[in-house]
Amino acid sequence: MTAWGSGLDNPVSGRLRDPASTGYVAIGLGAFAAFLAIPPIEARSPTWPILIGVVAIALGIWTATRGRRRLGYGAVAAGLLGIGLGILATRSGTGNLETVFDTTLIAQTFGLATPLVFGAMAGIFSERSGVVNIGLEGMMLMGAFWGVYGSDKGGTWVVGLLAGMASGAVLALVLAFFAIQLRADQIVVGFAINFLALGITGYFLQQFYNGQVSGSVSTVPNLHISGLGHFFETSIGDLSLLTWAGFVLVILTYVVIFKTPIGLRIRACGEHPRAADTVGINVYLIRYGCVVLSGVLVAIGGVYLSLGPQGNGTFIFDITSGKGFIALAAMIFGNWRPAGAFAAALLFGFSSALALKLQVYQDVLPGAATLFQVLPYVLTLVAVAGVIGRTDAPAADGKPYAKQ
Repeated sequence: MTAWGSGLDNPVSGRLRDPASTGYVAIGLGAFAAFLAIPPIEARSPTWPILIGVVAIALGIWTATRGRRRLGYGAVAAGLLGIGLGILATRSGTGNLETVFDTTLIAQTFGLATPLVFGAMAGIFSERSGVVNIGLEGMMLMGAFWGVYGSDKGGTWVVGLLAGMASGAVLALVLAFFAIQLRADQIVVGFAINFLALGITGYFLQQFYNGQVSGSVSTVPNLHISGLGHFFETSIGDLSLLTWAGFVLVILTYVVIFKTPIGLRIRACGEHPRAADTVGINVYLIRYGCVVLSGVLVAIGGVYLSLGPQGNGTFIFDITSGKGFIALAAMIFGNWRPAGAFAAALLFGFSSALALKLQVYQDVLPGAATLFQVLPYVLTLVAVAGVIGRTDAPAADGKPYAKQ
């Protein structure tokens, strides 16, 4: 018995017994239970989602009893949700399921996640340097409006992109001045920035376009890729240039933050600015640069909203509809890391794309599409509350620094 027990004492079995590992496995099983009845698996018996969901619930309870209560309860919720959605899917016709879960769902997921990716990466740069940027929503809104205006007056989407980036930089500079130079409360300043952007865009929208932009302005083109086969061509073969730029941005953010000297300086300013100042790092300069860069990046996400394939050259009042806050939640979900934030943005994008697809069930389940439309906001609350697990923000995040 002792030999058998010692045989289990190895890194692999230890990792499997780790409460964090079992919790995340349980969440994955809950998601798997929900997808068993949809293409390409299409299991028609409710037995399978119930079985997989029960396993997820059991692992979640085991995780909760080993000290990871929030993660464990989240896993239990995922198991219950997986059972419910799995049973509902088995009661649906296969024709409707194939309409909802086709390859275009992947393309829509990437498209709806694009502004969130830019916003999340923007938040990472700002908060890794020690400045909380609640103003992402306002900067994204400014990018959306001035992107349309620049494209309209400049005759090309390139001018619109530059105009949107400039507007985001200017608004970010305002935030940086109050938060860094004047050491004002960063949360209050961020919300003030959001209201300022809402007022500015609303005023000029009325002055320039009488309330709504719906003209034939130049829009950001899609990148057409052929020769990939039907599946890949319909899923990723016709995505916007900005969507592909978002993929590249995730990689660049990781490299810059974690693999370069400037990234080390940024993280030092966000973790221990006094120590960074002692070794000669200009904390004020680093923070100013990161906040302005965050304004530029999130404004590109705003440009996508108005000049991308979904906006198609239009702008309406408050077009962002909270996407800046959802991007902030994606950053928290990802624990201030690019890969995790990107995965969270895809999750939010998927729930929004699924809500659009579920309109085929409008006659049978009138509230299904509406239910999934609110899912990104529910997930935002989950992220902010830390239900899934403990998040570790930079130690000096949100704390003004006074040079001595």
